[in-house]
Amino acid sequence: MKKLYEIITPCHFGLEAVLKREIIDLGYEPSLVEDGRVTFVGDEEAVCRANIFLRTAERVLVKAGSFRAETFDELFENTKAIAWEEFLPKDGRFWVAKASSIRSKLFSPSDIQRIMKKAMVDRMKAAYGVNVLPETGPDYPLRVFLYKDQVTVGIDTTGESLHKRGYRTEAGAAPISETLAAALILLTPWKGDRILVDPFCGSGTFPIEAAMMAANMAPGKNRTFLAQSWENLVPQDFWDDAFEEAEELQKLPAETDIQGYDIDGEVMKVARANAARAGVEKLIHLQQRPLSALSHPKKYGFLITNPPYGERIEEKENLPGLYKELGEKIRQLDSWSAYVITAYEDAERYIGRKADKNRKIYNGMMKTYYYQYIGPKPPLRKQAAKE
Repeated sequence: MKKLYEIITPCHFGLEAVLKREIIDLGYEPSLVEDGRVTFVGDEEAVCRANIFLRTAERVLVKAGSFRAETFDELFENTKAIAWEEFLPKDGRFWVAKASSIRSKLFSPSDIQRIMKKAMVDRMKAAYGVNVLPETGPDYPLRVFLYKDQVTVGIDTTGESLHKRGYRTEAGAAPISETLAAALILLTPWKGDRILVDPFCGSGTFPIEAAMMAANMAPGKNRTFLAQSWENLVPQDFWDDAFEEAEELQKLPAETDIQGYDIDGEVMKVARANAARAGVEKLIHLQQRPLSALSHPKKYGFLITNPPYGERIEEKENLPGLYKELGEKIRQLDSWSAYVITAYEDAERYIGRKADKNRKIYNGMMKTYYYQYIGPKPPLRKQAAKE
């Protein structure tokens, strides 16, 4: 009999709606959408499929419990009241890997981690009838969220963050994470049969993520997950079935027009190696090329890019000219849409046009802006003749 869990999926702040849509498309109904995470109910199969198929989640957590705590005594007693023996084996190695606190009376991560660990040990020793827990078995790291004194505890099934697809071993100077790149693409109307160009592609993240979408390639199909080492909670059969599903749904070869350019020849070598590791090198055209050479003969394409935004003082001097040239190139592309994520606050001014939409997104701790210049829709294709 399958078990039902509340499954918590953290994501970038500001992109919860994108992840919610992904979860619905995967066949599950979100039960709670909060800042930086979406929760839904699912079984062991859902845990595996969420890890393998979700493009914009950072990790997949099985919710162990939630409670209110305004004092450390309440935190201890309520943590101890959770039936940890139902989640963790006697030899499991467990710890609070991360604790975050917002607008709560308890705010010291180290104290929260220490007290919750002690409470869990007390519960586990009593439940298993032992004086010492060996903790020689698989890892069960916990993630804890405190918001307005409400504590939510999740067991991490993912391990290394889901943005680590396994294809990017090197990155450019200002890398954008794989999960964020996927979310930004999903915020556009782009589909796999449409043109996509990134003139500042760096290590190739935008083109690679787009190619994986075009081929219906699951982002987690080529990596492993922490819960695969567990003998409880999520049996191996569920993982095998989910990986098999990912293989069956993949559509290769795929017809694409996805291009990535960068002025740096060395970083383009990295991009090509990344594309090959991702298995999409035949779906992308990657070339060393300056912004001045940007052009495309066809209409209704998409420019999606993360241009430089001057992290060093000497670079900042070049930004007005760079963004002005970017704006000129966008205007020369016939009926295109352009999507630009940058931390440069004068981007709109020098691009020379107010964005149709502007979304504030946090890339880690950095505040960035996603400027969206929406072009006209292509004419509807004529319906195929009825058979």
